[in-house]
Amino acid sequence: MPAMVDAERRTIVEEILSKNHEAEPDSLTFEDLLAAVAATDDWIVANAVAFNQALPLPARTTLTTRQKAWIFSLVQRRRYLINA
Repeated sequence: MPAMVDAERRTIVEEILSKNHEAEPDSLTFEDLLAAVAATDDWIVANAVAFNQALPLPARTTLTTRQKAWIFSLVQRRRYLINA
């Protein structure tokens, strides 16, 4: 799966800013956040094969790319919620 286009990355930054109820990234500019989103997206693209290979065979061959991404996002989110 290719990296997102700039417009999609900007949409994520806008979502971050609109949901920033706790004022967490206040010290970052829009462009700073955009760079963070771009780096995250690029990392995901670069590591997609490794993630897929880490999955047990039934999941690797049965789940769609979207389902695998959903599982990844749920695990990642939960890890940071419980370890914050």
